[in-house]
Amino acid sequence: MEWKNSEFGEVGNQLVLPLFKGVGKAPNNSLSGLNRTQRTLVREAIASDDFEGKKGQRMAVWSPGCRVLLVGMGEKGDLCHRGARNTGARTVVALSKKRGLRVTVRFTTGWSSERMLDFAEGMMLRDYEFLEHQEVDDEHIAEPWSVDFQASARHQGVLADSLGHIHSVVGGVHLARDLGNEPANVLYPMEYARRVVEWAEGKDDVVVEVYDWDKLRELGMGGLVNVGKGSDRKPCMVLFTLNPDADEGVQRPCIVGKGITFDTGGISIKPSKGMWDMKYDMCGAATVFGLMEALHATGYERRVNGVACLAENMPGAGAYRPGDVFKTYSGKTIEVFSTDAEGRNVLADGLWKAGEFNPEYIVDLATLTGAIVVALGNQITGMWANEEDIGKRVKKAASRSGEAVWRMPLNAQFRKYMTDSAFADIRNGSIGGGAGSSNTAASFLEFFVPHRGYDEDADKIPWVHLDIAGTAWGPGSKARSEGANPLFQFGVSGVHVRTLHRLITEG
Repeated sequence: MEWKNSEFGEVGNQLVLPLFKGVGKAPNNSLSGLNRTQRTLVREAIASDDFEGKKGQRMAVWSPGCRVLLVGMGEKGDLCHRGARNTGARTVVALSKKRGLRVTVRFTTGWSSERMLDFAEGMMLRDYEFLEHQEVDDEHIAEPWSVDFQASARHQGVLADSLGHIHSVVGGVHLARDLGNEPANVLYPMEYARRVVEWAEGKDDVVVEVYDWDKLRELGMGGLVNVGKGSDRKPCMVLFTLNPDADEGVQRPCIVGKGITFDTGGISIKPSKGMWDMKYDMCGAATVFGLMEALHATGYERRVNGVACLAENMPGAGAYRPGDVFKTYSGKTIEVFSTDAEGRNVLADGLWKAGEFNPEYIVDLATLTGAIVVALGNQITGMWANEEDIGKRVKKAASRSGEAVWRMPLNAQFRKYMTDSAFADIRNGSIGGGAGSSNTAASFLEFFVPHRGYDEDADKIPWVHLDIAGTAWGPGSKARSEGANPLFQFGVSGVHVRTLHRLITEG
């Protein structure tokens, strides 16, 4: 989407008028730039009983040279950031490029600058398609929308300052979606690494390091090595550092992502039904990459570290087995109950590595457990935290971004389920089976969160785990399900790029 902001003036091929409930006549400036015939048609539509400005209501008014879309926003006092954002997204769906690419969105009576920006963000987020591997028909229009967000003079400064920022963050979301939507035969561990290296070229404020198969074995990163050794596509770890020369001696965030580019379950193989979705098991790593793009594109000047743990979990002749015991980067050993509980194994190495940056806090993201989908559905991310302050900060950033999280329990009971192995320091599954399995998975990860300075007498580094198994992707077809997230249509959502950008940049 190309965009600009301006005061009321010319209109494009299509005019969007978001209006509040109770509107009985066209607000001041709403019809600027329209000719007499067009104004008459729109005034009659607004004055009619067919359009009342109710939430979710839309009416299209055809006029010569300009299609006008009336969008109901509901009660002015009830409009929140989420409602404005979601309505903006749904508005994009209601527009057709066949009617012209130049769109004017006109904010008139009752709009604050903040709600305007939310509406624009929704439009930008929904304006996404992934057509890399299919033919499109001749009627498909690939050219981008050209949107003019119009408002009165007093809003122009805020719009000019903020729309570009929002667009850059949304660019990070779209990058995360691109990565997640790629099939596993195209995007595998070292291909992810290659794309990161290519992205970093020419950026003086970005440093990228890749630990390949040989380096992983040299360092003793047994979680990544064992999960990935059954595949011809070998695992790797990708380390991001944004602004490496900034904040010397200051603790800064580190974000860790699970990146299983395809998950068959390994020897503990999954059922074939739904396995096609397992290309999405790298969405945590996709979010890390998307976040780094968003931070860089918005000109963020402080240091941030990222760790992406990439592997393909396959049942090859060299694959690891249930019952195996291996040593991780931390020196702690894992007994394998299920090779399909592989994400926690690779994150064990990633979390321990994150401690070497002496971070202010660690946030990990992972499509970790199906149980979190059972517990919270597809619109809420499960969150665990070992410290109150960072948990509250993540929740606040997530809420403002419209990417809800729900705090889940983390206690000694769940850790005990995992650490009473007879043969290793911890096991990657619970004898109790599926009971509380999202919580036991989080407890497993917490076991590998380092103490500050790796000193057992010090406190653990503040840490948050986000289980995005329910929120990272949606329907695998173009059909939409009722009540689905309006910010994306199908495939990968790019969830929590915006949350983490807000957390890091706004505190």
